[in-house]
Amino acid sequence: MNVPDDLKYTAEHEWIRVEGDEVVVGVTEFAQGELGDVVFIEIETEGETLARGDTFGTIEAVKTVSDLYMPLDGEVVEVNPALEETPELVNSQPFGEGWMVRIKMSDPAQLEDLIPADDYRAMIE
Repeated sequence: MNVPDDLKYTAEHEWIRVEGDEVVVGVTEFAQGELGDVVFIEIETEGETLARGDTFGTIEAVKTVSDLYMPLDGEVVEVNPALEETPELVNSQPFGEGWMVRIKMSDPAQLEDLIPADDYRAMIE
């Protein structure tokens, strides 16, 4: 199972890549494997400021529909436009072209609450 060391993780199986005062968020390889084939992603929160734990969208797979949760407080500044036409990027490239949103952090100190790669790896094994 691929768990890149340079990312942070959540208990909800999302990954977070820090890029300055913004973070890029997606779902992990483990999560997409559990979901199955992703067929639709709905994220209508672009431009909204949300709190950690709030739902920022949903991901629909053949097996189920799941909520997507904010890993930290901030404004959703961009939604991956490629997912509208090709949601299956979440399955084929979960850590690359299958990213979900870009968030401008309100409180970078919340990054300390995220799960480091080694701990996430232990959690899913």
